[in-house]
Amino acid sequence: MEIKIGVKQSQREIVMDSNESPKDLAARVEESVKAESLLSFTDAKGRQVFVPAAALAYVEVGTETARRVGFGA
Repeated sequence: MEIKIGVKQSQREIVMDSNESPKDLAARVEESVKAESLLSFTDAKGRQVFVPAAALAYVEVGTETARRVGFGA
């Protein structure tokens, strides 16, 4: 699934693909924001992104969609 992370006072957003379930991710984000701690995200390739919870503007979690192959309509 695709995750978009908005960071305060930054014009660009962080976009990554993750294998984590949306419910688990939402629970981690909520817990981190309440505790004002460092939040880490791991993408599908194993790379990690760390964002201070105080710097989060938003976290957008997309749904998992199957990719189409071919020219089907």
